[in-house]
Amino acid sequence: MTDFQHVRMVEALLFASAEPIDEGTLAQRLPQGIDVAAVLADLRDTYAERGVNLVRRDGRWAFRTAPDLAAALTVEAAVERKLSRAAVETLAIIAYHQPVTRAEIEEIRGVALSKGTLDALFEAGWVRPRGRKRTPGRPVLWATTDAFLDHFGLTALDDLPGLDELKAAGLLDARPVLSSYANRAGDQGEPVDVDEDLDEDALERRAMEALNLG
Repeated sequence: MTDFQHVRMVEALLFASAEPIDEGTLAQRLPQGIDVAAVLADLRDTYAERGVNLVRRDGRWAFRTAPDLAAALTVEAAVERKLSRAAVETLAIIAYHQPVTRAEIEEIRGVALSKGTLDALFEAGWVRPRGRKRTPGRPVLWATTDAFLDHFGLTALDDLPGLDELKAAGLLDARPVLSSYANRAGDQGEPVDVDEDLDEDALERRAMEALNLG
């Protein structure tokens, strides 16, 4: 039986440490000749049925939440993403003119589109690659996702506010870029040739390619 005072000392050291501790470090803090392994074994048995367990990972010891309680302690936190003006304009252009290429987005906005803008929208899950336009260079086409509809409370793309609604809300006057786009959005233009929908694996490969090269 190990000395209870030594068990208490090791217990305190483990709780006070921000990182797991190896047996050699513990031995340095205990009286010479103490069997650290025996003390740890005793302490592990003591906490075996408690809310925290003493566990050994890569030769070091630490207290960790009991595995059967992990689910009960999971905390989900909502993280707000504040989009830049460029990202908002880009999302609006994609929503109203999809599928659309990067070059077409830049033409409508009148400025170059930074790679980070599409990255932010892609990571938010609001846009995705929708194939490639069958023109020289086969540029990636971008479209919105179901998550975009869910986030903005839309049943379908047909629920997007029309030109008259945007004008009534004052958005077109306040956002010249969207105003010039809205006037253009009603034009039919040339038909866009879109690849067939991609399966999940192909979509992931295309997405990475789009973000790196698109």
